[in-house]
Amino acid sequence: MQPDRIAIEELVYRSCLALDAGDFKGYLALCDDGFRYTVTAHSPEIRKDMVWLDHDKAEMQLLFNNLPRHNSDHSPLARHANVYTVEPPADGKSVAVVSTLQVYKTTLDGGASELFAIGRYLDTVSVETAAPRLMKRIV
Repeated sequence: MQPDRIAIEELVYRSCLALDAGDFKGYLALCDDGFRYTVTAHSPEIRKDMVWLDHDKAEMQLLFNNLPRHNSDHSPLARHANVYTVEPPADGKSVAVVSTLQVYKTTLDGGASELFAIGRYLDTVSVETAAPRLMKRIV
């Protein structure tokens, strides 16, 4: 069975909308029970890849629950993803999705918007259920 590319793209876009809205429950509802979220970066100074965050679904829920306790910048973020490729692996149960990501931040004191971050989503998406679900996301 050929995966529904439109449904997979919508999953990526809905994940961005949920995070932008602070709808963490909605975000996690898009994820498979075995979901894993990893944030990585390459450091040219030390010439190595770094892992900044590596959590399963339960750890992400705990992180989201603790956010109100953090002293953080509450400027809204807007994520803009563009799905480039959707490639089914040999198992037929999941697809590999590559998207680019730009994150814009709008300051609360004046409303100026600026590019905050750029990167990629390397997603593994389950296509075994009626609606696709995120199994793994590497940012």
